[in-house]
Amino acid sequence: MPERQTAIHHKTDEELIADFQAGNLESFTLIVGRYKDQLMNFVYRYVGDYDDADDIVQDVFVRVYRNKNAYKPIAKFSTWIYTIATNLAKTELRRRKRHSLFSLNRGRDEQQEKQYDIPDSRYPADGEADRSLKQELIQRALNSLGGKYREILILCDVQDLSYEEICGITGLNMGTVKSRLNRGRAKLQVLLKDLLDE
Repeated sequence: MPERQTAIHHKTDEELIADFQAGNLESFTLIVGRYKDQLMNFVYRYVGDYDDADDIVQDVFVRVYRNKNAYKPIAKFSTWIYTIATNLAKTELRRRKRHSLFSLNRGRDEQQEKQYDIPDSRYPADGEADRSLKQELIQRALNSLGGKYREILILCDVQDLSYEEICGITGLNMGTVKSRLNRGRAKLQVLLKDLLDE
């Protein structure tokens, strides 16, 4: 790999968006590569539907592309892009409610029921069915949680973001984030227990 390409691959997200703001399209391609899968996991967990999540993630990158100059280096780039994704996911859930399309037991084809996650080759195939069932139960429980708890749980426990990043994305103070996280985890445990007892 040429030296220039190696150097650009080692840039921080903030350096990449600055390069993109200066007109370097390769930097945008690298941003997409870094964030596509993790945003897909996040949005899928948030809205519970693969096709909707795919559309939302594409829309996130369209907005980043069109509004690149809206990013200011006062916050981490990850906070900015997750804020865009969160807002679009919330908009999708509101749209569903308005059109009476959203319900917890909505019929889905087999493809939509599958857990979207990046394949992990560290685990043998014989445990795949068990993991798939667990992931389905977790997703059903997440879908049953109120939005304010689901958002914090996904950002913290699925995306592994720091409290500071979550505060930046949600606009909430640290105490509220920690409180919602604790309540959300407790509610999730109850929901998972109920699902396992069915």
